[in-house]
Order: sequence, then C-alpha cells, then structure tokens
Amino acid sequence: MIKILSYNINGIRAALKKNLLNWIKDYDPDIVCFQEIKANEDQFDKSLFSDLGYYNYWFSAQKKGYSGVGIITKIKPENVTYGTGIDYMDFEGRNLRVDFKKFSVMSLYLPSGTNINRLNFKFQYMDDFKTYINNLKSKVPNLIVGGDFNICHKAIDIHDPIRNAKVSGFLPEERDWIDNFIKDGFVDSFRIFNNSPHNYSWWSYRANSRNNNKGWRIDYLLAVEKLKKNITQSYILNDVVHSDHCPIGLNLKM
Repeated sequence: MIKILSYNINGIRAALKKNLLNWIKDYDPDIVCFQEIKANEDQFDKSLFSDLGYYNYWFSAQKKGYSGVGIITKIKPENVTYGTGIDYMDFEGRNLRVDFKKFSVMSLYLPSGTNINRLNFKFQYMDDFKTYINNLKSKVPNLIVGGDFNICHKAIDIHDPIRNAKVSGFLPEERDWIDNFIKDGFVDSFRIFNNSPHNYSWWSYRANSRNNNKGWRIDYLLAVEKLKKNITQSYILNDVVHSDHCPIGLNLKM
C-alpha cells in the first residue's frame, strides 16, 4: 500500500518550526506533495528529509519567499520533471512531477485570484495547464495530480456557497473549469468514498474559522480514471495544524 499526501504547507521553514518532521515521522507517508513552500533550497536544510528516508525534490519560485512546490518520496523516482516548460508558469514554481514505474505524481499550486490582475493570470494558467495535462496524459498515463487548486468544486465544498458565489475560488467560471478538468479523465479521490458536506482543507486565519469549521475544500488528489480501482482509501487530515491548510491523502494499491 502506498500512502500519498498533498499538503499546502504555507511556508516550509515555519512548518519545520511547528514539528513538521516529527509529524511526518509518526504518520509515515510514502509520498508527500508540498505546495507554497515559500523558500529556495538554500534557505532550509533538505537533509532533514533525507535523514527520515526520503528522496526530496524542490521547485522554487524566482521570487524569494513566494509560492514553490516540493515532493518527498520514499520510493526512488525514475524521472523528475521540474515545471511545465511554460515560462510564465515555471517562473512562479508551481509544478513538479515524479515518475515511478507504475504511476506518476505531480505537485500543483494553482494561482489564487486575489485581485483582477491575478484573476486574469489564474484563468490563463488554468487554460494552459489543462492543455498541458491533456497532452501529458498520453505520455504519462497513470497520473495523480495533488495540490492546492484554489477552487471549490461544488457547494458542499465550501461553508457558505451563497455569500461566496462572487469570490475567487468559487466563481462559476472556476467551478466549471475544475468540473470539466475532472470529467476529462480524472476522479476526485476524496469523493470516491465520501460525499458528505463540511469536509474542508483550508480555513481563513480570521474569525476563528478553523475552530468553527468555516472552510473551503480547495486541495485535491485527482487521479486518472483507470487508477480509481487502485485507490483503497482517501481522507482529509483536518486535525493537522502546521498551516492554514491541512493534508489530504489517498492510499494506492499497485
């Protein structure tokens, strides 16, 4: 059984100070996709992960203290791909993929639409990323995309769908995009086993949102459809608190 997690860590250096390593040691995942590491490789000690038995790979943004993704894995990959080859995407360090013999895992950090300029950037990224993935699937067939998509798919994925209907992350255009992305050959691993509301992966730091469970489910592990039969469990680890996000996971039998 292979235990795969995705975790927007909201700063790898901050999370390390909150005992991230002890948690990883205790939980013992095989693969973790990190997003928003907010650091270059020379700004934290990568050997800490090596000492736990993980190969580790990092793809940082050109802008210091911003964005960035990483993957740690106990299984040695056959190939590692940094970025997408699309310059404006890779400038922000948002995609990293590791290929194993029977499957591949990508860590994705999709932009947020915090203002009109970033929203337009996000839409362009979404369109170009979908094209990129559609092409990639023919070459990398057993793909799992884990990451922070910054989009809630359905009303049950957000605590207040009425008031947030015009907020980036729950706009109709964003929801349509992720709906089409999934329908174009993926499964939302969490929803294979759990169709209940009030299951979230991100909470604002404001208004005691986490304690009141006023959250958003914007983190996903999307697997290509033919891997659905291999997924034995999926889960949201909402009691893990190194970040304003929590880890999500799936167990894969290959």
